[in-house]
Amino acid sequence: MPPGETKRVRLLRAKSFRFFLEEKGANQAVAAAKTGEIIVAGRIGDDVFSEALIDSLSGAQVGQEHIVITPGVSTGSAFITVDDTGENSIIVVPGANGYYTEKDVDALMPYLRKATVLMLQLEIPLGAVSCAARLAHSCGVKVMLDPAPPIPMPGDLLETIDIITPNEHEASFLTGMEVTGVESAKLAASDLLSRGVKAVVIKLGAGGVVYSEQGSFGFVPGHSVQVVDTTAAGDAFSGGLAVALCEGKPLGEACRFANGVAALSVTRKGAQTSMPERSEVDGFLRLI
Repeated sequence: MPPGETKRVRLLRAKSFRFFLEEKGANQAVAAAKTGEIIVAGRIGDDVFSEALIDSLSGAQVGQEHIVITPGVSTGSAFITVDDTGENSIIVVPGANGYYTEKDVDALMPYLRKATVLMLQLEIPLGAVSCAARLAHSCGVKVMLDPAPPIPMPGDLLETIDIITPNEHEASFLTGMEVTGVESAKLAASDLLSRGVKAVVIKLGAGGVVYSEQGSFGFVPGHSVQVVDTTAAGDAFSGGLAVALCEGKPLGEACRFANGVAALSVTRKGAQTSMPERSEVDGFLRLI
């Protein structure tokens, strides 16, 4: 297009705009902290969003002494559109997440030795993810990976993962299979198990959860709730799953608990603000 010529743009009008704190690791940390105990590690920028994020984590009683401020860099952000059914589309800006290094991970060793479960996501560089998984694995810590956003992963990383928790899209990307329901999820789970992962949990949204370990399969159905906003439902699930595993629950029972956390989260707007308290989850599960 010649300079100065106006480009034709498709205009989409929204009904409203709201600001919520949203970042996968932080979301999962808040979800876990509201139902258990957690420390979060990562990098944030020195922009206007960093203080709000720290305040949110503090309010949820998340230990954040291992969050590093990266000068001159934006805090990781996500721009989310939500339609009338509650479904969302997300644009992610990694920002300071992309500066997290293996050296940062090494500094966590004294705390990894005391941990029960390490939750990982793929919004930090793969080298740092692999390093954290390897060190935690060597300490006997259960390693849980939410493979989002999905990227190709080396076999040596998968072999250090105790539980991988993709949704249908992520499972399809990782296995090359089209995952659209329970039966195809079982096939994808078998594929991931064959690559060295110890257990697989595939989230089917409102359709429930398929889980598999040691060659056996299980299914936890979804809950019928009034959906307001599905943003961070997967993060709510991951946080709840980690807490349940820390409490020694078997995988199927842990998935049931996590499903309850996720179901409650979609009944309210936002990401971290949508995470339910432990009493809410326990009460909800007693009724079903």
